[in-house]
Amino acid sequence: MILSILDTDLYKFSTSNAYFQLYPLAEGTFKFNDRAGEVYDEAFLSALKEEFANLGRLALTDEEYLYAVSRIKYIPHNYWEWLRGFRFRPDRIGAWLDEEGHLQIEVTDFLYRVTLYEVPILAIVAELRNRAYGARMNVETALKILDRKLVIANDNALSFSEFGTRRRFSSVLHDSIVAELKEKCPKYCAGTSNVYFAMKYDMTPIGTFPHEWVMFHSGVFGYKRANYLSLEDWIQVYDGALGTALIDTFTTKSFLRTLTMKQAKLLDGFRQDSGDEREVGDAIIARLQEFGIDPMTKVIVFSNALDFPRYKAIMDYFRGRVKVSAGIGTNITCDPGIEGYKPANIVMKLSRCRMSNKDPWEKVIKISDDAGKHMGDGREFDIATYELHLDGRD
Repeated sequence: MILSILDTDLYKFSTSNAYFQLYPLAEGTFKFNDRAGEVYDEAFLSALKEEFANLGRLALTDEEYLYAVSRIKYIPHNYWEWLRGFRFRPDRIGAWLDEEGHLQIEVTDFLYRVTLYEVPILAIVAELRNRAYGARMNVETALKILDRKLVIANDNALSFSEFGTRRRFSSVLHDSIVAELKEKCPKYCAGTSNVYFAMKYDMTPIGTFPHEWVMFHSGVFGYKRANYLSLEDWIQVYDGALGTALIDTFTTKSFLRTLTMKQAKLLDGFRQDSGDEREVGDAIIARLQEFGIDPMTKVIVFSNALDFPRYKAIMDYFRGRVKVSAGIGTNITCDPGIEGYKPANIVMKLSRCRMSNKDPWEKVIKISDDAGKHMGDGREFDIATYELHLDGRD
């Protein structure tokens, strides 16, 4: 189900490298969460563990190494040299069913290694889940559905990237969909987050950093400066490359409060992944204007469960005020045209971290602009809400 070590999102490698360069002794645990609370059986769990064993057989090939060092130059050679020797460790993946049959998964390791487990695990769970539910997909039907969406993108000049690896219907359908994007929407599909398919179809790999990067900084440095310090570290590692900041780890309000003029000028743009798109976009524009920065020199990438009609409405709202793009995931890679079918609603997030094995473990959380996307310990949530002035205090 996972076709290559590169069959994952680009930001897994960029974030792994950032840990590798700055925090090589830092450790973390990633924890699976099924927002839908679906129930599985022992047969599913057995098949899942078999696929995890298959992960352990993957290795970066010479062809993939040469692609990475020639096309992803902002990640240095020494990282890709290390990745040649990396192997997934299935024995590090704890997977079990609780008393109600809900799936539980945890992985703990050095952060530069453990971050690489997230997307493959999610893609495996999503595909196995579809098989377990007997969801049979016809590629031709799925591509016809996609083509109708691409008509909207082409007719309205909607620039977007494909972000759908983690909850794809299957690797087979994902492959066909990226090929279709390349053929039917070459002008407005800016690329794919999946590095393997970017290589296979000569497309641009897209991505910067995920919520975990800010969550890690909150765990080892505290909530108050997590947004600021995570951006400073990212700038230190990438020196202006990969300049789109994810803004909603502790709400957009908190991010914009600590954003500095230097950071705002260095960044290319901002990625909105929760909340009301218009409210978030208006807040970003207002903050840029406070700094005397023309918003039309920046881009907002919208990626919160988008479809193309909704994206068109967002584009129309912000036209002439700020540049707009989008990352569209599940709506592209998991719309097989099966009556009554619903995609998996699963995530895997950092749940705890520490700077080294000499330090105590610190729980980490996420406070989204959407209540349904909050994650983590309740006591930590109360602490963060207080420290970040999200409780209504001045």
